[in-house]
Amino acid sequence: MMDYLNTYISKLEERGHSALAESVGATASRISERYIKNFSFRENVSAMLYGEVQSGKTSHMFGIACESANNGFGIFVLLTSDISVLHTQTYERALRDLTDFCVCNEDEYLKFRENGMRTPAMIVLKKNASVLKKWKANFSSTDFCKGNPMFVLDDEADSASLNTKVNIEQQSRINSLLEDIKSLASSSVYLQVTATPQAVLLQTAKSGFRPFFVCYFRPGPGYIGGDFFFGDDSSPYIVLTKDDEAESLVVDDEFPENGLKEALVNHLLVSADTFLSGGRVCNFLIHPSSRTELHSHFAEKIGRYLNEIIPAVIDEEACDLFKYAYEKLKSTKPQIIAFPKAMNFIRKMVERDSVSILVLNSVNEFIDRKCFEEGINIIVGGNTLGRGMTIPKLQTIYYCRTSKKPLADTMWQHTRMFGYDREPAMMRIYLPPNLFKLFREIYSTNKGIVACIEKGIDVSEIILSYPRNLNPTRKNVLDAKSVDIISGGVNYFPFSPENPSIEEMDRELERFADGEYSASLKFLTALLEGVVADDGWDKEKFIGVLEALQAENSLAQGFLIVRRNRDIAKGTGTLLSPNDRAIGEQIWDRVVLTMYKVTGNKGWNGRQIWIPNIKLPGNRLYFSVSETG
Repeated sequence: MMDYLNTYISKLEERGHSALAESVGATASRISERYIKNFSFRENVSAMLYGEVQSGKTSHMFGIACESANNGFGIFVLLTSDISVLHTQTYERALRDLTDFCVCNEDEYLKFRENGMRTPAMIVLKKNASVLKKWKANFSSTDFCKGNPMFVLDDEADSASLNTKVNIEQQSRINSLLEDIKSLASSSVYLQVTATPQAVLLQTAKSGFRPFFVCYFRPGPGYIGGDFFFGDDSSPYIVLTKDDEAESLVVDDEFPENGLKEALVNHLLVSADTFLSGGRVCNFLIHPSSRTELHSHFAEKIGRYLNEIIPAVIDEEACDLFKYAYEKLKSTKPQIIAFPKAMNFIRKMVERDSVSILVLNSVNEFIDRKCFEEGINIIVGGNTLGRGMTIPKLQTIYYCRTSKKPLADTMWQHTRMFGYDREPAMMRIYLPPNLFKLFREIYSTNKGIVACIEKGIDVSEIILSYPRNLNPTRKNVLDAKSVDIISGGVNYFPFSPENPSIEEMDRELERFADGEYSASLKFLTALLEGVVADDGWDKEKFIGVLEALQAENSLAQGFLIVRRNRDIAKGTGTLLSPNDRAIGEQIWDRVVLTMYKVTGNKGWNGRQIWIPNIKLPGNRLYFSVSETG
């Protein structure tokens, strides 16, 4: 019998990708052992494959498809972005890699039909309403789906697939068509593949898109990603520009160019080192805005800068900029090519007009991606660069895209600098401090999500934490009635608490005299477990935040305040004394749990009770979804 997975892994190994082959095999086997081999073939299951941006998700998708084909799945639908260049890229890769499959594009229904289930079929479709409607009809017209399971692989699943009309109790067209296609088969697995899981994790159970299970795979050796760029407050690979709007750089020529010329000079020097060392491609990405008119402005400005480059070898002031950028590069790559050789190479390239400026956006969507697979290129674009677009040997990035209401998942999709074929010592990202800070916040939350998944925390209990000026995802794909938001820096306490065992609570706290203490989050969690309330104070949500913080740092500490003999009336609008409130407000970066033991007078029926007041860290919002949503 054909072993599709081993055949695919062998191909990866033959191409010299042994580490990737090992990772793909491990991921496919893990999912197969836990879920695919136990699949009932009578249900529709949603799941999620989570991997870093440009870390090999497509290879892992193919591996999972191959192992699923080994276990009785014969119809696979691979959904791609509605951007033609990305769809073509995925289809051609499937043709190349899945040689034992019948790989079809959206116009090859006859090929699918004539295959007759003799080999597994992989249909690669854009997430486009007309395309999906056509294939809904195609699947309905055959008998293949009625008696067979379907495996849907939704690449960039948080884009386009989710219901954008959930808050007006309607269903968006693509979301509806995807549900219809799944329902045509006897059963289905719907694998949502993404590097930005925020929207998927905040789906409700009734949406049908909350994942039953999540599998995260770690990047392989040689990958550079969030930790490399955003793991520290400062990095030699980050060049901070000014916090200015992108429009200022191109509309007002008298305005300081804000690092764009330096970024161009850096790119030319990196290109010289790359090509003189035997390379054949080096790319520079400029991401200024989603507005296409700005892309043209930036391309024109880069053109003007290039025209100024030729005299640089004789113009002392201009040459100083090259020397400055060269020394910066040398600080991270001491063995960089000699400066005179680099300048000579650059002069020849500019004189020969060998530096290409490519504008890639919705207006120029159909540029052949081979244009930036060789040569020295400067790519200017917006949303088209945000998802799925792989840019080889991308070494320099100028990012100044701003938004009044930034979204964590959209911003993270812009991290095209992540990948395997980068030369770490020569990487440079130019961006303003406010954007660098936001990227660091997203990176921190992503680390927490990964830690929760790897610890086996249930999907419904994963908490997403962001500063108040950053939302996790688009509001129109989240059920507003079911997404819970807890504010950091705010005091929360139950109005009608109970202690199932006050004796146990007394024992837990007997070693703490009235006072303030540092305490582990595990201990604070245990204290919260000793309180129940049915008045809207959701203990489980607070515990979820504590577990997320522990997942990121198992030794994370909180701040505990203990007070006894508090003569507080039940139902009061405030619990904390002014002094204790002031103490808690001084602690901004840790969980503060205040435990009051009330006397039992003033509405408590004479019963002493331990009442918790919790304040979560910082000026942040904590997002979760109701299990019953």
